[in-house]
Amino acid sequence: MSKYSDLKQIEKKVLNSERLSFEDGISLYNSDEIFTIGRLANIIRERKNGNKVYFITNLHINYTNICVNRCDFCAFSRNHDDKDAYTLTPEQIVNIAKEKLPNGATEIHIVGGLHPDLKIEYYLEFLSKLKNLYPHIHLQALTAVEIEHIASVSGLTVKETLIRLKDAGLGSLPGGGAEIFSDRIRKKLCPKKISGSQWLNVLRTAHNLGIRSNATMLYGHIETVEERLDHLIQLRNLQDETKGFMSFIPLSFHPENTKLKHLNNPGGLLDLKTIAISRLILDNFDHIKSFWIMLGLKLAQLSLSFGADDIDGTVVEEQITHSAGAKTPQTVTRSELIDLIQEAGRMPTERDTLYNNIKQ
Repeated sequence: MSKYSDLKQIEKKVLNSERLSFEDGISLYNSDEIFTIGRLANIIRERKNGNKVYFITNLHINYTNICVNRCDFCAFSRNHDDKDAYTLTPEQIVNIAKEKLPNGATEIHIVGGLHPDLKIEYYLEFLSKLKNLYPHIHLQALTAVEIEHIASVSGLTVKETLIRLKDAGLGSLPGGGAEIFSDRIRKKLCPKKISGSQWLNVLRTAHNLGIRSNATMLYGHIETVEERLDHLIQLRNLQDETKGFMSFIPLSFHPENTKLKHLNNPGGLLDLKTIAISRLILDNFDHIKSFWIMLGLKLAQLSLSFGADDIDGTVVEEQITHSAGAKTPQTVTRSELIDLIQEAGRMPTERDTLYNNIKQ
């Protein structure tokens, strides 16, 4: 079967709202028909979200760069005795929020490294302090990898850990740490990190406790097309089971300052193709997010015609991607995001973390 006829069959499935298969995903990745793929993704995107593009006014805080994992693709992590290693106290985290929280913010997003000495009490303290200070702000904090680590060093189960964090103010989990679920990739690039199935199990537990989350995939390093598709299908399967994922965020790998600095950055073509294919494969996800911090504002804007319906938010002071050489700004204003979305011919729609519309 030719690539063209593959796409024709896929188009028929898309128009009939039929689920695409693993093989369909491979055909899409192997096709050079980027505009056809984008058009098909846009059909799904508009079927689900019309002309809306969502954004959020939020603040990112990275509480420590000390991490026991030291993954090959990470430029952010440090050893305990490195000169530029740092750990914020709960009071410092609160002070950053007081100083930098943008007007109208509805979310604080908090992630960091796997610090060997920080037990659950540290996380409970900063969550409860922030929640007491900002009861109206949603705290999206701690990836599945961090949750597993906190449970382990605190002598708790994942479920006990999540319950205690939720009681302290945790609202939802970000989607980081998923990387690529492939055992081959994890053994090679992040051997100390929890497995793909463990990541999925933490999220399954969270969803069953009523804690929603996002999901991610780090692409454009040494993974194969098949490994990308396997990752997406596993996410789709868990979403069928729990319905707990809010959005999917494809993360474009930045090699600078990592152990993989010999690799090239993924090109814009792969970025757009991955966003579009994610939209087509993940039929049970309501939202596909284009993370402008990694893509740059111009490509993120273009992605709004390739399946993405969310452009993230104001962010303020993201450090993890910038450690790996991202040349994007560390923050954009609410009005800049609105202008960018309108210029793309879309309708800016401010949301909170759970995708409730914020009235202007």
